[in-house]
Amino acid sequence: MILNFSLKLFAQKGQLSCHFSLFKTYRALSNAPVDVLWEKLVNLADASWNPLVRHTNAPRGLLAKPGLIYQVVTRLTPIPVRVFVERVCPGELLSLRVLAIPGLENRVTYRVESTLIGTFVSCSITLRGWLSPLLWWMIQPYAARVAAALARSAERALAGGEEALA
Repeated sequence: MILNFSLKLFAQKGQLSCHFSLFKTYRALSNAPVDVLWEKLVNLADASWNPLVRHTNAPRGLLAKPGLIYQVVTRLTPIPVRVFVERVCPGELLSLRVLAIPGLENRVTYRVESTLIGTFVSCSITLRGWLSPLLWWMIQPYAARVAAALARSAERALAGGEEALA
């Protein structure tokens, strides 16, 4: 877990302004191969593994592509939130921007990397704006579980696929 926090106060045109930003990364190790983790991650219709997302409006089988906008309903509020897919590097990186409310910028970046001891999945959350402390207070318990939940879900999918082959 890596935490980077920044608070800047400055005077501008006779007014006091405040800029807040938070960057936090969570990592988890999985026995599942990169391909299985990547398939779970880019399948936008299946958000069952994500502790922050209840469901999406993405049609079944829709994969993440740059420029795609879809809606999710979070577990915290029943109000749909738009998500913009910023960047996709197949098998490596997925960057999403959550378009919730003015005064808040939320970017989530997932990375998948294969190592000798297993596959690491990391989830980086960047919050900017004056509402960031409030949002962080609300989502932090859920955000801490995202990477581990993705790893467990991929391992279950892998175990289910092996049982089907047997």
